[in-house]
Amino acid sequence: MTRMIRTRHARPAVILALASVLGCSKAAEPKPISPTDGTDGAPQVVAAEPPAGPAPDGMVWVGGGSFDMGSPDARPDERPVHDTVVRGIWVDRHEVTNAQFAAFVDATGYVTIAERIPDPREFPGADPAMLVPGSLVFRAPDRPARSFYDWWDYLPGASWRCPEGGSSTIDDRLDHPVVHVSWEDAVAYAAWSGKRLPTEAEWEFAARGTLCCAKYPWGDQLQLDGSKQNAWDGPFPRENQLIDGYTGTAPVGSFPPNEYGLHDMAGNVWEWCADWYRPDYYANAPRVDPRGPEDSFDPDEPGVPKRVQRGGSYLCSENYCTGYRVSARMKSSPDTGLSHTGFRCVQDP
Repeated sequence: MTRMIRTRHARPAVILALASVLGCSKAAEPKPISPTDGTDGAPQVVAAEPPAGPAPDGMVWVGGGSFDMGSPDARPDERPVHDTVVRGIWVDRHEVTNAQFAAFVDATGYVTIAERIPDPREFPGADPAMLVPGSLVFRAPDRPARSFYDWWDYLPGASWRCPEGGSSTIDDRLDHPVVHVSWEDAVAYAAWSGKRLPTEAEWEFAARGTLCCAKYPWGDQLQLDGSKQNAWDGPFPRENQLIDGYTGTAPVGSFPPNEYGLHDMAGNVWEWCADWYRPDYYANAPRVDPRGPEDSFDPDEPGVPKRVQRGGSYLCSENYCTGYRVSARMKSSPDTGLSHTGFRCVQDP
């Protein structure tokens, strides 16, 4: 009767985090790219200019192009740097908010994984009293932390509606990004809204804006002065100096957008991508319109499939995570939601 905390932050270990697995509906598949040969034989990206007509509500056009994906001096799964081509798409200006997710739930009656009563058949031998809905919530430890056990708690009742469990509410956070959503929950929302989750390549291209090789959406210089992103200010996980003014999520749009007009491409919440995760994928990724590997492998937790997450969160810090770099990769099982995990959608022209 267990689920794993599956993050890069430490070696995975068993944490009580109960929920039944959703048989997810598939988001609409992006249309295949249609390259034509240029004079040099290189693929030419279609739909680089925005389509005629008004933009979809709350979305920004990100024209296609070629970019260097990855980082030469970061983690091994961000290498090798490889030339990648993506096509033009519409991208949500900011992460999906509590208000937007509530509209989806009101319209469909959807119940997230965190809100479901676990099936006892899936957890033989479990204490029936523990078979309750809930999710994983960050709690700053009051003693020196030895592992992530010291800052993650499974809280019965925690969900997107009650981010800290108990009597917590989103009534005053409707403009904050929705959290405690699994990949499968995000896919269901995307399908309902006529959108999809971005591929990892699309996400990184959009996050970089027009800065081809910068480390962050705004440039190469890390700025932890509260002006650029919602992140952990100080030594993680015990001392948050709150320079940015937030202990948890921030309202979307609280920080300046990148040059495409996209907010929170660094910090606030981790964002689900469509791709399966493999640390070795970049060595074999196709150049044009990569969609990720056909299956998943995580050497930290063999046998547990993972999906990619991008962008960092309010828990990322200079001394521990640095997930707010545009090339930084995270991974988690598709049935797992946490208090710092959300998403944004894209739409094909």
